[in-house]
Amino acid sequence: MNSDALVGTWSLESWEVVDSAGAVDRPFGEKPIGYIMYSPEGHMAVAFMPPGRAPFGAADILGGTPDEKCAAIGTYISYCGRYEVAGDRVRHHIELSLFPNWTGVTQERIVSLNGDTLRISTPPLLIKGKVQTAHLVWRRARNE
Repeated sequence: MNSDALVGTWSLESWEVVDSAGAVDRPFGEKPIGYIMYSPEGHMAVAFMPPGRAPFGAADILGGTPDEKCAAIGTYISYCGRYEVAGDRVRHHIELSLFPNWTGVTQERIVSLNGDTLRISTPPLLIKGKVQTAHLVWRRARNE
């Protein structure tokens, strides 16, 4: 795939994870919300979550009770950094991540593009205590 084909903003259509037995889970429900962006200069950012996340009791951006913080972290995925394309793979060289273990590492993804639909899959990784493969479907974002 040509890296120019990825450039732009993509809106999340679906996220599902599949375990080795073939069981499918949708951790953020049927209609998660999010974006992934690829710049022409080689930067990327991704963030997604389920709709209807509970707000904190106070408007303190660095506050929140331990339970509020735990729920917020468990319902949000976000990271950014540089990227490179190699064939049907994109490598995300992660510089910042909500999940600290991914900061400073490279995550490889399998990509396919069909018109305005981008499909991204992970190799097997640990999700909710099980080794699973994630499959995300993105649609090219348009100004509407």
